Amino acid sequence: MLSWAIAFFVLALLAALFGFTGIAGAAAGIAKILFFVFLVLLVISALAHALRGRPPV
Repeated sequence: MLSWAIAFFVLALLAALFGFTGIAGAAAGIAKILFFVFLVLLVISALAHALRGRPPV
């Protein structure tokens, strides 16, 4: 999912470079949403891993 956020960020930069402000704004918005979704999933995954701990031996 992080790769999608990076791809939309690059698309936004290229669109802004060529003057397509509407496309640049939309792509930047999508990249921002995907980045925050990635961060939330990362935190949930880290918490689940920390709470699970080691299995009993």
